[in-house]
Amino acid sequence: MKKILDGLKKFQTLIYPLHQTRFEELAENQDPDVLFITCSDSRVDPNLITQTDPGELFICRNAGNIIPPHSNETGGMTASIEYAVSVLNVKNIIICGHSHCGAMKAAMHPERVKNLPHVKEWIDHVRAAKESVEFKHNCQPSGLDDSHLDELTKQNIVLQLHHLKTHPAVFSKLTSGQLNLHGWIYNIKTGVVESYNEETKEYVEL
Repeated sequence: MKKILDGLKKFQTLIYPLHQTRFEELAENQDPDVLFITCSDSRVDPNLITQTDPGELFICRNAGNIIPPHSNETGGMTASIEYAVSVLNVKNIIICGHSHCGAMKAAMHPERVKNLPHVKEWIDHVRAAKESVEFKHNCQPSGLDDSHLDELTKQNIVLQLHHLKTHPAVFSKLTSGQLNLHGWIYNIKTGVVESYNEETKEYVEL
């Protein structure tokens, strides 16, 4: 905790005074243009990757950057998406996965999380992506290995984009042309970000 507390003190004494006017403005209102949905992984920092400041991204994080399909059950992701789209009126939603993702590894090998019931249930939202990769490579169930990790990570982004479109607020803004969706993959080792092209069904480097 010492590093955390030292960082807090540095922020309060050195950083905040330099940006005090902006923070005072943010205290009254936020107007982000982007809802950024990404993994909880500590190696992924949305503001660092995009070089954005406080107030520019509305960020939602969870293991595996997963978006459950819309249902009548209220959940944190559903509520956050609804608020971002209907109240904050974001114009873009980015789903950003990343390399070396532990959630994707767990999805490939669910037996490794058999003693973590909530994790196991959560990563079931990746199952369709996993089955798609298994079918492509003619693998048996749970037959994927680390050589398939990047492909599963990319296929998961496609699946979560599909799930996102089932949310009424998102679907409404999409059909009226007021919202754009983006699927990204961030490579932790190289810093490269690839974006999914829905027309070509391929990822291209940004």
